[in-house]
Amino acid sequence: MANAKKSQGDMTVREAGRKGGETTAERHGHEFYEEIGRKGGEKVRDEYGVQFYEEIGHKGGQKVRDLIEEGKRAMGMGGSRRK
Repeated sequence: MANAKKSQGDMTVREAGRKGGETTAERHGHEFYEEIGRKGGEKVRDEYGVQFYEEIGHKGGQKVRDLIEEGKRAMGMGGSRRK
């Protein structure tokens, strides 16, 4: 990611996003993020169905298993390769 040079008083997009996020958190609090997360999850469920969550959950679980096995092999602990 390239960082743009800043002239005095300017900020990067990253800095602006961070400041905006901090301001939103201060104004709206934790419950705000819970609510928008719940609404987003419901929208995805309605649009893609429950099976979508099952599929991505399976993929995520498999990725975690693979990383654990890779870590065990790197530490010389062996590790079985089951699927």
